[in-house]
Amino acid sequence: MSSGIHRFSLTKSVARNGKRGIAADAGELAGAERPRLEPIDTSFSFKNKAYAALKSVIVGMDVYGSHDEIRLDERSLAEELGISRTPVREAMAQLEREGFVRSVPRRGIYVVRKSRREVIELITAWAALESMAARLITENATDEEIASLRRMFATFENGEVGAHLDEYSEINIEFHQTIIRLSRNAVLVDLAENLFTHVRMIRRKTIGEKDRADRSIRDHMHIIEALEARDMTRAEALVRDHALGLADHVAKYADYLE
Repeated sequence: MSSGIHRFSLTKSVARNGKRGIAADAGELAGAERPRLEPIDTSFSFKNKAYAALKSVIVGMDVYGSHDEIRLDERSLAEELGISRTPVREAMAQLEREGFVRSVPRRGIYVVRKSRREVIELITAWAALESMAARLITENATDEEIASLRRMFATFENGEVGAHLDEYSEINIEFHQTIIRLSRNAVLVDLAENLFTHVRMIRRKTIGEKDRADRSIRDHMHIIEALEARDMTRAEALVRDHALGLADHVAKYADYLE
């Protein structure tokens, strides 16, 4: 790992898409386009709002696009949010419990970059939850709900995935979130929520690698066909194998995770 450290401050910058965003002291992280932190509405819990704002920013980072450590400046973040440091510190503690940041004594707080082994374990756990969700969809979801999965990919017919990779990446994430939601199992949804946030960060990184985008949309079409046919066994297996395919890809090619 490089010894370089990016530290967040209050400095505002113009991101590549023209929107203002948080900047790092050493310059914007390569490839990262992050949402802007807005002053918090004081009618809600400071801690909860700080947590939501900070988590949104962390999830939006290209965490695996650079080997430099990403240091969060607690004081600057509090000033930018327009609140005291206490709710920011409380929010950071919650984010640390969830595995998004780590506190290093006398050094500060850093965004966590998972190791290859950790990422594979996260994906494997996700495969178990999502495959069960697919099984439940065949029993619980309406025909219209399943049809909505197919409509997500209507704009990517005729091999146009590569030309709209960023858009496809977001729809890919929405597809997997919807699979979980349509299970109608509240406990499964709760278990999957935090896990998926970690998994989506690596999905965003890997979707453009090798031929993963093209294989992804083929897998999705097969999954949708199995759900439409209410084929419980096939739907469950296809979803599980699709997720484990990502784990295999990480094991073979994600050298940047070491």
